Amino acid sequence: MPDSHTTLLSRCHHPLVRDLAWLVLAPDLIATPWPGRPTRETLGLMEDVSFRRYFEGLEAHPQGLERRVGTTVDGRMGHYHERLWQFLLDSAPGTRLLASNLRIHQGKRTLGELDLLYRRRDDPTPVHLEVAIKFYLGLLQGPGSEHDQARWIGPGGADSLATKREHLDRHQLRLTERVEARLAIHQHIQPRDLGPAAEASIQRQLAIPGVLFYPWHQTIPAPHEAAPGHLRGDWLHWSDWRRLRDGLPKGTRAAWLVKPHWLALPRDEAFLSLRDVESRLAQHFSRLASPVQIALLEPGPHGVRHRRLFVVDDGWPAQIPLPPRPRPAG
Repeated sequence: MPDSHTTLLSRCHHPLVRDLAWLVLAPDLIATPWPGRPTRETLGLMEDVSFRRYFEGLEAHPQGLERRVGTTVDGRMGHYHERLWQFLLDSAPGTRLLASNLRIHQGKRTLGELDLLYRRRDDPTPVHLEVAIKFYLGLLQGPGSEHDQARWIGPGGADSLATKREHLDRHQLRLTERVEARLAIHQHIQPRDLGPAAEASIQRQLAIPGVLFYPWHQTIPAPHEAAPGHLRGDWLHWSDWRRLRDGLPKGTRAAWLVKPHWLALPRDEAFLSLRDVESRLAQHFSRLASPVQIALLEPGPHGVRHRRLFVVDDGWPAQIPLPPRPRPAG
């Protein structure tokens, strides 16, 4: 993140508030033809003073955020991320949340679900926002060309950037083209939110923040559509750990990141000695084990550097998702 964003984030102490601030400041992973996320200007948080005022208020009174998000802290990353967006759109100065997780039915059949429906406080046009938070590791070899999104896979190997992007494009973001979706949307719009613009159109947006992790010991290109300034990390097999460790600056500290708090990194004072985290990694990888995300705090001549790492078992990846089926011509 830019230094200005790091400074804004450093003012937040509460872990939920830090994650919410990170969500506002973090760039998306990819830039697609779909309109991007609601901007800081849309949220009413464009000016640093308004940003500080909003998050200082949450630091002083986090109970509302805790009630909205707290039940997902031990759950799935996707649910946690969605709840953060729900709270943000409902409480930010510039937006009003209209509905969330809105199921679209055709008779008894469920066609899908809209993640979020909101409007700007100065514009009655409803906006359908789909959200996804993703952490993908890039492969040296895999399906397609070196720029193919199918070469970027989740740490568990269950999905890829290509399959997620295709599902969002083919299905999720096109739900509002259906009559059933438009009827459901208008049932959730209050009279105060109606207006000529609301009747005329429904805007669609995509927010997909996260981190792309590049192989530590090799150079590979960014995937197709990678957003300028996307957040980066490195990944390595456990057998390469000592080689990486021996090249770290003296005094480097580390933090073990636990879901769902993969968003904002811990505050600097929360980082532990590298030896403590290495000992935990050694125990974790003493048998076949799941990937682990850690963060490093590296001292340097111009201040500290924050760095994300995924450490994976030497047999990783056990599977690589198939790329999406090609679309029919025409």
